[in-house]
Amino acid sequence: MSIPIPLRRPIAPVREASTDTACDNPRVSKPSTIVNLRELRQSCADCALSQLCLPASIGGADLERLDDIVRQRMPLDRGGVLFREGSAHPSLFVVRSGSLKTFVSLPEGDTQILGFHIAGELVGLDGLAGNGHQCTAEALERSSLCEVPFASLSDVAAKVPGLQHQLFRVMSREFVREQQHPVMMGRKQAMSRLAIFLRSLSERLRGIGHDPLELNLSMSRQELANYLGLVIETVSRLFSRLQAQGVLAVDRRIVRILQPAALAALAEKSDDEGK
Repeated sequence: MSIPIPLRRPIAPVREASTDTACDNPRVSKPSTIVNLRELRQSCADCALSQLCLPASIGGADLERLDDIVRQRMPLDRGGVLFREGSAHPSLFVVRSGSLKTFVSLPEGDTQILGFHIAGELVGLDGLAGNGHQCTAEALERSSLCEVPFASLSDVAAKVPGLQHQLFRVMSREFVREQQHPVMMGRKQAMSRLAIFLRSLSERLRGIGHDPLELNLSMSRQELANYLGLVIETVSRLFSRLQAQGVLAVDRRIVRILQPAALAALAEKSDDEGK
């Protein structure tokens, strides 16, 4: 990667997550985008990700109240911006399908990628402090999301047994996952950084019921290198080395983990062992 998911009924024009509009930013999905109506009418109870988001006890009227606050957004195409750094918007977003990256702008004009978010994960926690979003969120591929206004969710969670606890549990999981990045960046060995990333992504895919051994990397090698704090040439060499060692099978963006134990050993290898 979460909290609620889709909506039982399509909603009238949804307000944008940022001040950008389709006219202001051609990369933001436009209202003319073809939408799968059946998908839009899907409710939280029917969503494939509901087990990740909802406490087992919720149902009936409580589920309807939850459906009422969840907003199904128009799909974002690759490069579409969900929200921008500095924009204020009191909502959480749940990735239903696809994936996004979050990044910040650096003073010298470059960007630093902070994370990649897959189905079932939250985006937008950084905006809950009230000072606006601290990063920009952009789709890496065609993605669908649900928007959960935080104020409304808090009201419902206070009235629905189990939901508030689930909300805190999922938010805690997201914070723990985000802490892995600085830990990874603390590793001096480039191979360890890549191995930690691949193992983490595998575990996240397992959590949403996907094959944990087949990774479809929606980010480019350049984006991955930026996230890992490496240069693209190093990342390419590392993939080639892991393939030559029989740890991975790499076919462009499709990466198959052939030896999970060997990958885990590389991820856990200390800097001293690499000397």
